[in-house]
Amino acid sequence: MESVLRYLDWVSVGLALLVGMFSLLLLEIFRLKSIRSRSPPGPRPLPFVGNLPQILKDRMAFVKLMPKYGEMCSVHLAKKQIILLNSMPILKEAFVQNGAIFSGRPSVPVVRWINKHDYGIVMAKYGHSWKQQRRFALHTLRDFGLGKKTVEERVAEEAHYLVKEMLKQEGKAFYPKHPLMNAVSNIICSIIFGDRFDYDNKSFATLLDILNRNIQLAGSYVGQIFNLVPFIQYFPGPHQKMWQNAKALRRFILEIVEEHKKTLDPDNPRDFTDAYLIEMTKQESKEDSTFHVENMMRTTTDLFSAGTDTTANTLRWGIVYMMNHPDVQERCHEEIIRVLGFDRSPCMDDRARLPYTCATVYEIQRSANIVPFGVIHQTTEATQLQGYHLPAGTNVLPNFTAIMTDKEHWKYPDTFNPENFLDEKGQFCKNEYFLAFSLGPRVCLGETLARTELFIFFTSLLQRIKFSWPPGAPPYNMAGIVGVIRSPFPFDTVCRSRETTH
Repeated sequence: MESVLRYLDWVSVGLALLVGMFSLLLLEIFRLKSIRSRSPPGPRPLPFVGNLPQILKDRMAFVKLMPKYGEMCSVHLAKKQIILLNSMPILKEAFVQNGAIFSGRPSVPVVRWINKHDYGIVMAKYGHSWKQQRRFALHTLRDFGLGKKTVEERVAEEAHYLVKEMLKQEGKAFYPKHPLMNAVSNIICSIIFGDRFDYDNKSFATLLDILNRNIQLAGSYVGQIFNLVPFIQYFPGPHQKMWQNAKALRRFILEIVEEHKKTLDPDNPRDFTDAYLIEMTKQESKEDSTFHVENMMRTTTDLFSAGTDTTANTLRWGIVYMMNHPDVQERCHEEIIRVLGFDRSPCMDDRARLPYTCATVYEIQRSANIVPFGVIHQTTEATQLQGYHLPAGTNVLPNFTAIMTDKEHWKYPDTFNPENFLDEKGQFCKNEYFLAFSLGPRVCLGETLARTELFIFFTSLLQRIKFSWPPGAPPYNMAGIVGVIRSPFPFDTVCRSRETTH
């Protein structure tokens, strides 16, 4: 009899659990139905996980399908709803005409875990601190200027070192990731820290690898799982590597800041770090000042990270596209030699005389599409968009992929072709649907620097080097690794020095 009663108890517990789970499922179904009835259309979400299975299966395929739901649509990451903006007119209406309302940033668990406070620029909330830090960064970067060389001169000089470094491997198959990252990072390092690092500096190579891995981890399954269940921060796992990497980057920057403090001359700032330390002293007495060591660390990290990985990634994609399209590579080289010869370094004024090369750089950015979804925005107050009510705190993503492959505004939307940026006379022509740097108040503050680096590095490389796939290399997978940034899969290239005569 006792065993029968125990069995009935277990049956009761099981039934109670089933009823409870069924009730939760019904509540979730009703919740989703209620949200969808008053939101823009979109793919049907599953209970509890939303559209995550579809997104994680193939992010690029998923985002390319979104315009079929209209100019704006809804997707669900677990229980979080995100509004995707799929056309240029609606993007301008939101990010430009109503820029202040759409310039917020949500609290992303993986970001907040690493950056305990709302400091810095990239993921800082829209408000007083963000405005002060961004204004100062823009002003100081434009002033460089502050050192003895202009930014263009710095990039041209570094391009010389990069070509030399690449040709050390002449005739051998090698992966060019490190020299490209080192070269790009040296530009932002010279501006922020007043110094560059040699390509054989093992400590700096390790740091660049840490930086790259953290960006990949944040956008990977590990990062997505952390955002869904942030309490895993207290348990071991691959996410702990992000924390360790962030600490290593912080130590690196802090050591440089401490060295700058010892040798600071307030009348002769050498770089961004000096300028920030001077500004901290100036603002000490102001109650609303946001200039302090923690904000300095975060802002410097943002500039260092954003100023390295995106541009280096674009250049890696550039080499892949040049190897895949040797006819484009040869045409660029011939144009560069006709205008510059083999010895003169390119400068930004050369763009008008190098229209095909300039168009190729832009087409690499469009096709590589390294930030396919942009960076997430959030409404700072309740608003209306296309007749839909968006409460304060609504998450919004720009669908750059849809806009930069819009069949109505690109000659060759789905293939790599520099003709997308050339007019009938073969002259370079801009396209307003090119959005590699976003738009509105949150537009990339390093846009001018990135344009300078991409043009001068790319032109210098093609001036002196021919890139080709190693003999017998299998067809390359152009899908890329899609996370926060879309990166090319690792690849080998073979470099050969161009002859000084044809």
